[in-house]
Amino acid sequence: MEQLKTISEQFSSLAWGIPLLVLLIGGGLYLLLVSKFLPFRFFGHAIQVLRGKYDNPNDLGEISHFKALTTALSSTIGMGNIAGVALAISVGGPGAMFWMWISAIVGMSTKFFTSTLAIMYRGKDSNGDLQGGPMYFITEGLGKNWKFLAIMFSVFGMLGALPVVNVNQLKQAINDIILIPNGVEVSLGSNLIIAGILVITTSIVILGGLKRISTIASKMVPSMVILYFVLVLIILGIHYTEVPKYVMLIFTDAFEANYLQPGEGQKDIIGGVLGALILLGIKRGAFSNEAGIGTAPMAHGAAKTNEPVREGLVAMLGPVIDTLIVCTLTALAILVTGVWQTTSDNGVSLTAA
Repeated sequence: MEQLKTISEQFSSLAWGIPLLVLLIGGGLYLLLVSKFLPFRFFGHAIQVLRGKYDNPNDLGEISHFKALTTALSSTIGMGNIAGVALAISVGGPGAMFWMWISAIVGMSTKFFTSTLAIMYRGKDSNGDLQGGPMYFITEGLGKNWKFLAIMFSVFGMLGALPVVNVNQLKQAINDIILIPNGVEVSLGSNLIIAGILVITTSIVILGGLKRISTIASKMVPSMVILYFVLVLIILGIHYTEVPKYVMLIFTDAFEANYLQPGEGQKDIIGGVLGALILLGIKRGAFSNEAGIGTAPMAHGAAKTNEPVREGLVAMLGPVIDTLIVCTLTALAILVTGVWQTTSDNGVSLTAA
C-alpha cells in the first residue's frame, strides 16, 4: 500500500505540476495569440447566441446553447469555486485568487477551441445519437490511428470523475453545519444515510439522460448563481469598509506570496515561493472552470447547432461565470469577514464559516 501511495503521489505531482502549467497556460496563450484574441472580440456575440437569437430548431443536436452551458457549469459551480477557492486562500493566501483569474482568462480561449471542436467533429454513440467531446473529436478529427488517446481520455475521465464531485463538499457541509452543531455523531452510518439520499435524488435526474440533466441544470444553475451573488453582496455590504483593502491585497500578494503556507513545494518549483503560489492558483483555477480538462466539451458537444464557433463562444462564458464571478465572490466573502485568519477550517467549511 505504501508503494502504491508513493506511485500515486508522484503521478499526481507530475500531472498537476509544471506540465499542467505549460499545457493549460502555455497552450491557452498560444491559441489566444493565434486567434488574435477572437474569444474576447466576439464576447457580445456570445451573449446573443446564448440568449437564443440564432437558434434553429432544425439544427442537429439535443439541447439548446443555454442548457449546454448550464449543464457544464453544474459540475463546477460548488466544488471548484466554493470549496476550491477556500482551499486556495487557506494554503496560498489572497494572492492565489489573482492567479485563478489569469487561469480563467486564458481558460476562456481553451474552452472556446475545445467546445468548437466538440461540435465540428461530433460522433454517434451506440444508440445512433450525436455526441461530442474529446473522445469523439480525437477519433473523428485526428483519425482512427489516434483512437488509443480517445480510450485513454475516457478511462482517465471516468476515474477522475469519481472523487472530484460536488457531493464531497455537500456531505462536509451537512456534517459541519447541521449534524455536529446539533450533537449528532458523524460516523460511517451517518455518511451512508446521506449518501443514500443523494444517490436516490441524483439518480432521478441522471437516469433521465442528457435532456433531463440539462433541463434541471438550466433551472438550478441560474438560481444558484443569483442566490449566491445576492447573499455575498449582503456580506460585502456589511463589511464594505474592508472591500477595497482586500481587493488591493489580492493584486499585491499575487507577486509577494506573503501568506503561502510553508512546505507547499517551493523548493521544487522555478521561482520558489512565487512559483508555488502561481502553480497553486493555476491548479485551483483549472479545478474551478475545468478549461482544458475535457469534461465541458461533452455537454457542449450535444448542443443544437450547425455552427461550431457559436458553441465555442457560448462555452467561453463558462470561466467568466464560475471563476471571474463566483470565485471572486467567494474569495471576497472569506477575506473581508476575516475567517481566513481566525479559523483552522479549509475547503467548504471555511466558506461556510
